[in-house]
Amino acid sequence: MDPGDPSGPLGNIGRTLLIAGLALAAIGALMMFGSRLPWLGRLPGDIHLRGKNWSFHFPIVTSIVVSIVLTILWNLFSRK
Repeated sequence: MDPGDPSGPLGNIGRTLLIAGLALAAIGALMMFGSRLPWLGRLPGDIHLRGKNWSFHFPIVTSIVVSIVLTILWNLFSRK
């Protein structure tokens, strides 16, 4: 077994760590620049309730849109 072979067990761990690092970087960038996207979390259909001493925000439509976009990107980049 060649130590530089990317198909070995360390190659799989390395690929997993690389993907996790890229995902964390993308989440960090979204958190940094998310305030510049005024529609994020405020789409029609997002649930926002306010009471006298409480508030509840559930961005269901935003979650669906983000899920669809991530699914499309995943399918584009995971093809072999």
